[in-house]
Amino acid sequence: MTAPGTAPRGYTDFHNHLIPGVDDGARDEEFSAGALAAFRQQGVYDVITTPHFNGGLTLQPERLAARLAELDAGWEKLERVAAAAAAEHPLPALFAGSSAPTARVFRGAEVMLNVPDPDLSDARIRLAGTRFVLVEFAGLQVPPVNAVSAFRFIAANGWIPVLAHPERYRNLQSMQQLREFMAAGALLQVNTGSLLGEYGRTAQARILEILGEGLASFACSDYHARGEPSTARFAALLLEAGFAEQATLLLAENPARLRARSSREFTTIGRSSLLAYGRCTRMRSGAAREPRPSRAARGSCGRPRRR
Repeated sequence: MTAPGTAPRGYTDFHNHLIPGVDDGARDEEFSAGALAAFRQQGVYDVITTPHFNGGLTLQPERLAARLAELDAGWEKLERVAAAAAAEHPLPALFAGSSAPTARVFRGAEVMLNVPDPDLSDARIRLAGTRFVLVEFAGLQVPPVNAVSAFRFIAANGWIPVLAHPERYRNLQSMQQLREFMAAGALLQVNTGSLLGEYGRTAQARILEILGEGLASFACSDYHARGEPSTARFAALLLEAGFAEQATLLLAENPARLRARSSREFTTIGRSSLLAYGRCTRMRSGAAREPRPSRAARGSCGRPRRR
C-alpha cells in the first residue's frame, strides 16, 4: 500500500486504444510509440490495449475471423513498437531508480455488448488472456432490456465482465442500477478523465457518486493516443484531496491483480468522503480549484472494505 501522502508508482491501464490503424485510437505506429512514451512518463508501466470490438461478431464465424486477423496484424505492429521502446527504456527492478521505463504491453479488447450472449472464448478479446473482459454498451446507452442478462450470461460461462465508463452512459438511472449489474457479476471501471470534467458535468457528477458509494474497482484512461493520458492528473487530484490510498487501489493494485489473473476479490475504495469532497470543489481540467475543505467538511474516509 502506498505511504500516506505519496503518489502510487507502477500504474496498470487496461482501457486504451494503442493498436495502430484498427479503430479510432492510434492512427499508425508513430502514434502508438508516442502513446507508449506518454504512458511511460506518467508511470503507467503495464498496458493492456483494448481496441473496439463488436460482440455480435463472435456469433458470426467468418466476420469474426476477419476482424481478429485485422487485430492480429495491428498487434504485431504494436509489439514491434513496444520492443523498440523497451530496448531504449529498460524496465528497472521494482520500478525503482530515476529512469522512466517503458510500458509492458498486453492485448485485449473493448467488447460492445450489442448481443446478450457473446462468445468470449477467444483469449485475444479478453484482458491479457485472463478471465476478465472489458465490455461496453452501444451508443453510450444502457440497453432497455438484457443488460443484466448479458452480465449473467458472461459470468455463467466463467468470464468476468468489467463494465467500462459507467458514468458516461447517458440514460443511467441510478447507482442502484449499477449495483444490479454488480450483483449479476460485473465489476466497474471508471474513466480518469471523467473526474476532470473531460466528458462533461453529468459524467463528472456521476463518477463522484460512483467513487463516493464505493462501487468502482478500477480507473483507466480510455486513452486514444492523442494528447496526454489523464492518469497522472487523476492521481494528483486524489492525492491533493488526501486519497492516496484510493488512488493506489484504483490505478495500481486492483488493475495489477487483474492482469496477474488473481481472484475476482478486489478491494473497493469504500463509502468514502470523495463524494462530499466533490460537492465542495470544482474538479475541472485546467480550472483553478477552490481550497481543499477541512477534514470535518470532507468527513472520515475510513478503511477500505472488501466485497
